[in-house]
Amino acid sequence: MSRSRDIKENNALDTRRILEGDRTLWIIYAVLIVVSILVVYSSTAKMAYDITSHLTTTESLRQQIMYILVMSLPLIFIAHKINYNFYRYITRIGYWLFICLTILTYFIGATTNGAARWLPIGPIQFQPSEGLKIFTVLMLARCMERRQDVITKIKLLPTSLKLRSTEQKRILRENTIPILGPIILSCIVIAPAHISSAVIVAMVSVIMLYIGRVPKWEIFKFCSIACIAAVVGFALLSLVGIGRGGVAGDRLTTWITEWTTNGEKSRVNDLSDTERAMIAIHEGGFMGEGAGHSSSRAVIIHPESDYAFAFFTSEYGFIAAIVLMLLYLWITFRAIEICRRCPTAFLTFMTAGLGLLITCQAMVHILVQVNFLPETGQTLPFISRGGSSLMFMSIALGMILSVSRIPEKKK
Repeated sequence: MSRSRDIKENNALDTRRILEGDRTLWIIYAVLIVVSILVVYSSTAKMAYDITSHLTTTESLRQQIMYILVMSLPLIFIAHKINYNFYRYITRIGYWLFICLTILTYFIGATTNGAARWLPIGPIQFQPSEGLKIFTVLMLARCMERRQDVITKIKLLPTSLKLRSTEQKRILRENTIPILGPIILSCIVIAPAHISSAVIVAMVSVIMLYIGRVPKWEIFKFCSIACIAAVVGFALLSLVGIGRGGVAGDRLTTWITEWTTNGEKSRVNDLSDTERAMIAIHEGGFMGEGAGHSSSRAVIIHPESDYAFAFFTSEYGFIAAIVLMLLYLWITFRAIEICRRCPTAFLTFMTAGLGLLITCQAMVHILVQVNFLPETGQTLPFISRGGSSLMFMSIALGMILSVSRIPEKKK
């Protein structure tokens, strides 16, 4: 009797907890939010000397805090309280909704730097492509769940060019279109405005296929064909001047130039954005220049968003930067740990995919700062200034936290 009473009391305490789920993920989230406030406030100090800026440092900080209080905190709280099974039911609706909204941005979306990414809704603007990333993960998780009995022998692509044969039609109908269709469609819809986001979606999807035990040869064939198609599509976009093909081409050329030429004697104004970011990282050293004392914030382009990691390193140093990278990797490690107690394949793939989505975006952002990748414009999750990325990354983490509420199996 006493044991059953203790169990009931513990269950009652669990239901009264405000924040449920994995405590480590909550701590990581809290740390990243604090870093976000510090980075945005300190990096936007240069706005005081920029006569073209419409925001002061105080207004920028107030805006970021409002994003956190009004969007991030409520959304992650609601997402982690929702029953995890609910996400399976809304997968198809959510996916097609964000496909339509992302396409809609090309017609009525707000354009910045030649890219129509933001959809205006009243006084706010958001990027539907950020939501599409999440629902692509969910869509792939749902498709793989239904094929777990045959997943190790599945054929992702037709084995012959005779597509009218019964066998090839079956492969297309049962495997290619349901599994690869959402990935390809999402990448095609996202790519015209944000090529790097399409690459992240493809990268996370391929890792999910591997986790889902799809044969390695099938994954290799898909990746090979996808890379060839991407190169051809990229070339066509550049030639006809549609979407971001021209901008991406210029960034790729700049990246190659940075690796093949010596820019030591170049003036600061002649340096690329990435070169300025690398200077900032170098000046940070091991311990950093100190909060609010970065000597590079005046020359880094967008230190509060696209180059947030470089600015953070310049102020807090290499050691703090390593800790920050480990926090993002930790999100995926915790997601994998949570996967081990998931009762269904869908929840396993969803949790792993969303963890990878957050970490992969962070790693792409960081690799750009050290010139391992061309400039992408990817934000640093939970830290970079802005609303769309913060909003949808908070939802993604909240969904992982919802799954983490599943009790551990007793040994």
